[in-house]
Amino acid sequence: MADYPVLEREINGISGKIKNPKVRQMFLNCFYSTLKTTTEIMEDGTTYIFTGDIPAMWLRDSSAQGTGYLPFASKDEKIKELIRGLIRRQFKYIKIDPYANAFNREPNGHGHKGDVTGFDSPWVWERKYEVDSLCYPLWLCSKYFTHTGDASVFDEDFAEVARIIMDLFEVEQNHFERSEYFHHRPHVPEQPTLIDEGKGRPVAYTGMTWSGYRPSDDACEYNYLIPSNMFAVVVLRELEKIFGQIYTDETLRRAAATLSAQIQGGIDRFGVVEYGAYGKIYAYETDGLGNYNLMDDANVPSLLSLPCIGYLSPNDPIYKNTRRFVLSRDNPYYFEGRCAKGVGSPHTPDRHIWHIGIIMQLLTSTDLFEIKECFETLINTDADCGVMHESFHADDPKVFTREWFAWANTLFTVALLELYEGKAEHFKEAARMCDLFED
Repeated sequence: MADYPVLEREINGISGKIKNPKVRQMFLNCFYSTLKTTTEIMEDGTTYIFTGDIPAMWLRDSSAQGTGYLPFASKDEKIKELIRGLIRRQFKYIKIDPYANAFNREPNGHGHKGDVTGFDSPWVWERKYEVDSLCYPLWLCSKYFTHTGDASVFDEDFAEVARIIMDLFEVEQNHFERSEYFHHRPHVPEQPTLIDEGKGRPVAYTGMTWSGYRPSDDACEYNYLIPSNMFAVVVLRELEKIFGQIYTDETLRRAAATLSAQIQGGIDRFGVVEYGAYGKIYAYETDGLGNYNLMDDANVPSLLSLPCIGYLSPNDPIYKNTRRFVLSRDNPYYFEGRCAKGVGSPHTPDRHIWHIGIIMQLLTSTDLFEIKECFETLINTDADCGVMHESFHADDPKVFTREWFAWANTLFTVALLELYEGKAEHFKEAARMCDLFED
């Protein structure tokens, strides 16, 4: 790629060591998917990254797509600027409407304008409030600093956006008492939205923060979404360190520390349940009133993905119990078929497995045979397209949703790079078992 010669040299070096021609081409297709097909550098220097077959930029998807290039940001100044530009654009969007999850390239009024909600902007594509959508840009900033050592991203703009997000999380700890947010989609009944004219089901105070929608963009059944609250704890703890050590602001540091402790207390008290032979596991959702949703959804953050988002160790005993549940038929969205097995989502048709779910299973495993099985499933279920999809049928991978889905493509390259770098011994051994790379 003429615009990124340093990156191209790095990637050619890696791809040249991949033995299997199909895997090599899939790696190249997936790695360059976001950069070649969904990225535009705007006149103001910000970076617009849309999700693929939908012409809008999700805060969540764009962050995940950007993380695929972070390992190369310290070597390629253009990649570094691309990610900084993405962060600046995300902050611009959050200041327009922190409740929105997806935005337009320009103020063109595109998107779901038939939705009934309390605010609209021509910049907003969709206004489904999701806790994870606000976590992802902060997470991206932290990851950017880790990879580059560039602390200039922690500026006044960052502090303003962090304050907006923390204030909103605090408001949504008492959704019915303090929040003005509502959202429903009455004209599209096949897409369920929040009940009670967009306010959602009753909840009690737990210390956790309320979410209208899941990372799948589906409406929550019970609005304390446990994986997203765990993600909030991760980014709030990062904010506490940033405002204590890098961009010194004692008020914001204390606010992050207080909020993370309150949310964590809610998770500890309301997020863990006893479930049969599994023992203590994490619930997916609760309302603080005694109701729980025991399931997992492939979209990240998920219960399966908790080690990947940095919330806990894969050896955490409750996580290990939860993982056994998630990867079993007791999870209503775990499917087994003639061609594959893995986690799906109520967002897609029955018996459809998500490539993202298989990737999360691979990245959170320490079992060599499981890692090998997951990787082989990924390369054998591409429907001969050479890329990942949103989901595919457990009995027939050629029946799939979303031919162009850059988030899944990025995560495939993240998984392959983990195997290539072999920083963890079990990934190094799994790569050898798969016979992936030349010595």
